[in-house]
Amino acid sequence: MKLPPIPNDESTRLDTLRSLNILDTSPEERFDRLTRLAKRLFGVPIALVSLVDAERQWFKSRQGLNARETSRDISFCGHAIHGNDIFMVEDTLLDERFHDNPLVTEDPNIRFYAGFPLAVANGNKLGTLCLIDRKPRTLSDEDRDLLHDLSRMAEQELAAVQLATMDELTLLSNRRGFVALAQHVLNSCVRHKKPASLLYLDLDYFKAVNDQYGHAEGDFVLTTFSRLLKATCREADVIGRLGGDEFVVLLSNTDERGLKVLLKRLISATNEYNRQASRGYDIRFSAGVMQFDPVRHDTIDPLLAEADALMYERKRMRTAHK
Repeated sequence: MKLPPIPNDESTRLDTLRSLNILDTSPEERFDRLTRLAKRLFGVPIALVSLVDAERQWFKSRQGLNARETSRDISFCGHAIHGNDIFMVEDTLLDERFHDNPLVTEDPNIRFYAGFPLAVANGNKLGTLCLIDRKPRTLSDEDRDLLHDLSRMAEQELAAVQLATMDELTLLSNRRGFVALAQHVLNSCVRHKKPASLLYLDLDYFKAVNDQYGHAEGDFVLTTFSRLLKATCREADVIGRLGGDEFVVLLSNTDERGLKVLLKRLISATNEYNRQASRGYDIRFSAGVMQFDPVRHDTIDPLLAEADALMYERKRMRTAHK
């Protein structure tokens, strides 16, 4: 086994890492959404955002792995931070640097590793976004491009928290965060010829709840509905609060039929909540469902616009019949 070398800028690198005050902090949705997507899009059992500290690699986000950290001496990421591109080991048992590594011979039994180094503005590489499989494999050129794109988003979250891609109240993506992440997902669906669908949601009578019960109750409605959304959707679905009482969900590898199944589950979950809550009002919503058409929707914006228009037309028709 070959130990990972120490970078020439190690002192500055560690100072930069620690200045972020991110080590040993709680999981955050902005990183977890990236590892969930990576795990799903690449079909790997493990996806991580790993930060390389002085003596350990610590996982800010982890999917498919229970450990919060491992020794730096046996880390693959300690090797990956020395490059500027993807560090890939297609079969660890055939690589003299790793064939007898404890992470290979014992749990989690790594056979494939691909990690992209995460750099911040001063050029220091703090860790990786990495993929792990228990069987040998490789990455196509398109896969490499996708890993590169997701890693750039992880870098933005590390080095530019001020981008504020999260909605503070619901902890969902805000409009800016949703658009950025959804566009990457759509690009991937186009490359791999997979369907995608969008669900656009607007809460009904939300202003009346604010007016009658106060804004604190209105915030409660928003956080409750966001929890219902997260509980109903798949882990890899991209969920956002676009502003006010508008929410949106992008589902990859899902056609219109699958989207309607999700909508039915959401209606059922919302009705069940209303039966149990007894808060003097019901949470209701209007929905617009739209299948992604790469010819008509060259970016996420026209897809959002069409689903938004459809949602408001259905809301208007329902209101007119009351």
